[in-house]
Amino acid sequence: SIRRQRQMCIRDSGTPHQKKQWLYPLLEGEIRSAFAMTEPKVASSDATNIETSIVRAGNEYVINGHKWWTSGIGDPNCKILIVMGKTDQTAPAYTQQSMILVPRETPGITVTRMLNVMGFDDAPHGHGEVIFENVRVPKENILLGEGRGFEISQVRLGPGRIHHCMRAIGQAEVALELMVKRASTRVAFGKPIIKLGKNLEVVSRARIEIDACRLMVLQAAKAMDVLGNKEARIYVSAVKAMVPEKVCKIIDDAIQMHGATGTSQWTPWQVCMRIRGPLGLQMVRMRFTIWLLEEMKCESTTCGESNLTILSPLLFRLMGRVRYPL
Repeated sequence: SIRRQRQMCIRDSGTPHQKKQWLYPLLEGEIRSAFAMTEPKVASSDATNIETSIVRAGNEYVINGHKWWTSGIGDPNCKILIVMGKTDQTAPAYTQQSMILVPRETPGITVTRMLNVMGFDDAPHGHGEVIFENVRVPKENILLGEGRGFEISQVRLGPGRIHHCMRAIGQAEVALELMVKRASTRVAFGKPIIKLGKNLEVVSRARIEIDACRLMVLQAAKAMDVLGNKEARIYVSAVKAMVPEKVCKIIDDAIQMHGATGTSQWTPWQVCMRIRGPLGLQMVRMRFTIWLLEEMKCESTTCGESNLTILSPLLFRLMGRVRYPL
């Protein structure tokens, strides 16, 4: 999924030459890519904080910055990096950032260390901490043009979040399946575990919440198809917040049902629990966005016909076309 997101950046924003040089080998599996956005010194969930500079110098751009969680940088076949930085710090907040293609072997790129995620190194792909020091690339390597980094990001974020949620639901299905097998076959205090305490309810609720998550993800995907990524952001934000929360609860219940085995290498929970990821600022945005929509919907039913015209036509497209898209 993450590789697809990086490919989408080049597919949707690259020139024919960039696609020929990098996209087609990526699609063929001949090379790998890495994405460098997050920085250790700032809260990078707000991309306006990014400090890496991309400065035009004649026919080149010079890149200086400190990145980490650069996914894919450890792969020996990684040949290209997509780097996000600022080309104009005096521009409006959301047009300062740009994305640029940087070949992996360009002088000035130093991987200082590889990072673990909850104890896993994700070798060989990995997540690296990277220093860019006077890294020079041709001006033709800029994606879509200066100041369009946020625009490119939005192309990949919606589908990427949908992919993450789909995979998370698959992990919840595995957790439920193993939980049922364990609870049905293990005996404690003279009974199968499934008949102890509230375990029947735990299993039943897991099935209900998995199906609810699946339908919400389907609704978000339908909204993207009908309205496009930008206008479907409310639904995408909702599933990005809800699915990890519900799936992690199901996995935690599965760990409890397995006892000590649930914390060992014999079960996959350690890997699965990483799906929660850094919700952080996204949770704040999600709450505000959905609250705003609900408030406007309430106003539309009480303010009278004369005031309906002040509400966004987008709101009514969301309310009318995507409420029940299945």
